[in-house]
Amino acid sequence: MNSETLSAPPPSTLVIASRESRLAMWQAEHVRCALHKLYPSCDVKILGMTTRGDQILDRTLSKVGGKGLFVKELENALAEGRADLAVHSLKDVPMELPPGFTLSTIMEREDPRDAFVSNGYESLAALPAGSVVGTSSLRREAMLRARYPHLVVQPLRGNLDTRLAKLDRGDYAGIILAAAGLKRLGLGERIRAWLDPDDSLPAAGQGALGIEIRAGRPELEAWLAPLHHEHTAAAVEAERMVSRALGGSCEVPLAAYATWHDGALHLRGVVATPDGRRVLSAQASAPAPTVERAVQLGLEVAQALESQGALDIVRALSTASGPATGA
Repeated sequence: MNSETLSAPPPSTLVIASRESRLAMWQAEHVRCALHKLYPSCDVKILGMTTRGDQILDRTLSKVGGKGLFVKELENALAEGRADLAVHSLKDVPMELPPGFTLSTIMEREDPRDAFVSNGYESLAALPAGSVVGTSSLRREAMLRARYPHLVVQPLRGNLDTRLAKLDRGDYAGIILAAAGLKRLGLGERIRAWLDPDDSLPAAGQGALGIEIRAGRPELEAWLAPLHHEHTAAAVEAERMVSRALGGSCEVPLAAYATWHDGALHLRGVVATPDGRRVLSAQASAPAPTVERAVQLGLEVAQALESQGALDIVRALSTASGPATGA
């Protein structure tokens, strides 16, 4: 806790803007509980909202405007003063925030891996040829197609409960979800196999929660400072820089994942074509980096991918899908 936090008088009321899905509300409640522990006398409320991303379920994100659709309404609530902070799954936050907003806080990461969920099979390797696997992510789709070309990959939209319901009614032999969401909702027993990052590299920020606020509110930044986790922040800022530097969006299968080992940050990045036929990979490390050095590490990995032709893939996909509008 820094001196700025200590000097700021405790808040009397805080309002958290959140999507209304069960997972999003769990995340908002998680932050509310953390704030209550810090400031017992504070009245922390949750403002539930439905976003455009929640409303459009018949098309993939890359065709309707990207992941920014999940945060725009929450940002409007911040701008209008109806909420003080918004809680996001960090992988859903665009790489560039609109002017007037800042990602003030990154909380300690949950399990960042992808998870295989199925009612009839123990693993992806156990699925027979022609089995249908559902995923909402071009990143996961590309890696599935690269590793398991005999499987059929089909889009899977909706909140976590909706996706599981589609699996349970037999629409898919298996589906790929973020392990963090399943664990947060007490659904870890649905996981049949955790996907090794070597096989399915996570998305930038996957498993971490980010808190967005309106810029120019130093007192709010001070109140939230104890929730900030420096190691997670360095890792995810490195990851997000890979995507930011390459102009990554929902149209591009792009992964970036950083881990700490023996005081050093190790970052891997992947850019692929959606069919999985071309997969570019790069990695780099930095000893005990600051967040600023972690961002530079992300730029180094992005440049290594660029030298292999990553921008050719990004441009081709962005041109085919129209202007990139989300991360």
